Amino acid sequence: MDLRQLEYFVEVAKQLSFTKAAAILHVSQPSISKAIQNFEAELGVPLFYRSSKQLELTDAGQAVLVNALQVLASFKNMRSELTDLMELKKGRIRIGIPPIVGAEFFSKLITYYKEAFPYIEISLDEVGTKRIRQDIDAGELDIGLVCSVHSTNENLEVIPFLKDPLQLIVHESHPLANESSITMAQLQHETFIMYRKDFVLYDRIIEECSKNGFFPAIACETTQKDLFIELVHAKVGIALLPAKIAAKIPYQDIKRISFHQQPIRLELGITWKKNKYLPFAVREFIELSKRFTMQ
Repeated sequence: MDLRQLEYFVEVAKQLSFTKAAAILHVSQPSISKAIQNFEAELGVPLFYRSSKQLELTDAGQAVLVNALQVLASFKNMRSELTDLMELKKGRIRIGIPPIVGAEFFSKLITYYKEAFPYIEISLDEVGTKRIRQDIDAGELDIGLVCSVHSTNENLEVIPFLKDPLQLIVHESHPLANESSITMAQLQHETFIMYRKDFVLYDRIIEECSKNGFFPAIACETTQKDLFIELVHAKVGIALLPAKIAAKIPYQDIKRISFHQQPIRLELGITWKKNKYLPFAVREFIELSKRFTMQ
């Protein structure tokens, strides 16, 4: 049994004539007759009652017609679905983005993608880099924006997105506020507003503090950009924010200061799982990301 047999059978059943069906399908009448005979032989039942005056469906033919129409409709829908997927008229991408930096650095790329492919649904999951890698590896996310391009997980592919140095932000009344640049060693006795532990920047800051012989005092941990800024504004502590975010702080009494020796850098990358089938929508997002990073 094949789709051609079903198409021939359905048209003959509609027309109750081999000749009319052949004309509509642009095939010869003997070809249709032969196909129907083979179809009946495969099923082991007659589908038509043939008399000298007319052609009628048997009860078996009626039952086959109902199911044949469903099969052909499903196949037509399947082809339509596949066409839409390949032409990116539908689809869904599950993307993990880290708190604080995700929207700031990723929104423009998502905007470009949505302009090009407006019918693709984008689902954003705001979690830390460590969780993003775990969820991609587990198949729960398609793509992730990560805050470090270095990973011990060999199952993941990654392309660098951008680099942005961290800057110190302090209240203008802080003793370091008038410094033109600072070192990590100068922060030994400060109280930090820190990133949450599942955030890669937490590890990077702790690592740099350790290199300079101290473990930072931490007032609180957060993933909210506004909370970092408000707590510094309230003089609860100091914070280290990516320069692009620090530059947009609305308060005039918050000062930002650069590190002059090997600053910690936010190294954003796009990551996905290797050796895994990627839907058309995901593949196109990755290609757009590659072009975007070259700008």
